Amino acid sequence: MQDGAAAHVRERVDAIYRSDSRRVLATLIRLLGDFDLAEEALHDAIAEALERWPEGGVPANPCAWLVSAGRFKAIDRLRRRAKFDATLASLAARFDGDAASLPPELDEDGVVDDRLRLIFTCCHPALNPDAQIALTLREVCGLTTEEVAHAFLTPAPTLAQRIVRAKAKIRDARIPYEIPSRVDLPGRLDSVLHVVYLVFNEGYLASSGASLTRPDLSAEALRLGRLLVELLPEPEAMGLLALMLLHEARRAARTSASGELILLEDQDRARWNRGQIEEGVALVERALASRRFGPYTLQAAIAAVHAEAPNAAVTDWRQIVGLYDVLLKADPSPVVALNRAAAVAMWEGPEAGLALIDDLFATGQLAGYHLAHAAKADLCRRLGRTTEAIAAYERAASLATQEPERRFLARRLAELR
Repeated sequence: MQDGAAAHVRERVDAIYRSDSRRVLATLIRLLGDFDLAEEALHDAIAEALERWPEGGVPANPCAWLVSAGRFKAIDRLRRRAKFDATLASLAARFDGDAASLPPELDEDGVVDDRLRLIFTCCHPALNPDAQIALTLREVCGLTTEEVAHAFLTPAPTLAQRIVRAKAKIRDARIPYEIPSRVDLPGRLDSVLHVVYLVFNEGYLASSGASLTRPDLSAEALRLGRLLVELLPEPEAMGLLALMLLHEARRAARTSASGELILLEDQDRARWNRGQIEEGVALVERALASRRFGPYTLQAAIAAVHAEAPNAAVTDWRQIVGLYDVLLKADPSPVVALNRAAAVAMWEGPEAGLALIDDLFATGQLAGYHLAHAAKADLCRRLGRTTEAIAAYERAASLATQEPERRFLARRLAELR
């Protein structure tokens, strides 16, 4: 019976860790003022829960229990370390004295504030932009160092050192753990929006692994996006939330029952979430009406054109190309240029699109980007240039790290061969 209770508690603890560990960590960072100490405290609290909950039962508010347990575990750690470092004794005493003021319950407003405090701290302008994003993905969203490294196309040890330096900078520069004032908030928003979008992208199209998507990360990004719009309803915050909603609306139709990738043109649009589409389109319209929009709003406008087409055949590709023209001026990146080339291929024909893609490859910027090779392969396939299509599909498959994408590319190769 006891073994059964322990197994049940372990399942509950695992579920709480998956859903709420980053929320608990954010509060522990605020209370302890140190990323690493808070991380240790979180794991100590989880271990304590596994030991005590089978006998005492799962508390009514597990998050508050973990915060309180983690806080006292951190104080114990500091006391032990104080035997070798006297400077830690006063710190432990201060935390111990503050413990009485710890609220017995962790209300939702407090959780929200701590998550926002943490993300703005991680995105502080004193940190290098790459470090801001890496630290937020690691600490706010719980991605592993390897997952963050893949997003950066950076070796994991290099990325780990970047995170360590960022934490040291926050500690040594005494960067405040707070939400910026309304005066400073707009200037700090761009970095935060970029981080939220990276989190969403990792959830919408996982960088690697057996599953195409990670709904937990997309849901977290959407939650953060809504909080930012509520906190600061700037056009680009609305544009980003709209973009995420319009992409998320297609999630159910993006894969088959067996987990195979389904392209946009082949998706069952009856499975798209109309409520999310309506919300996203309304946000796009509000952002565009402001005349102060940027790249996120333009991308959302493109997604809205797709979302409002009843089927792929009647998609307004001319309008999409026009929007990409504007986006390319606002964000002149090779990936935007690639997406524009794909839209041109749909409007003017595959030869026109392929010429643009070949021009992009000539710059050398997309040589390691598997989707660029996949786009070229598809256009060559449509033009009957089978040998070139096979070579491009093989190159795309060699670069892809996502299993459903690899299987899709393998199916395309099998069809051509």
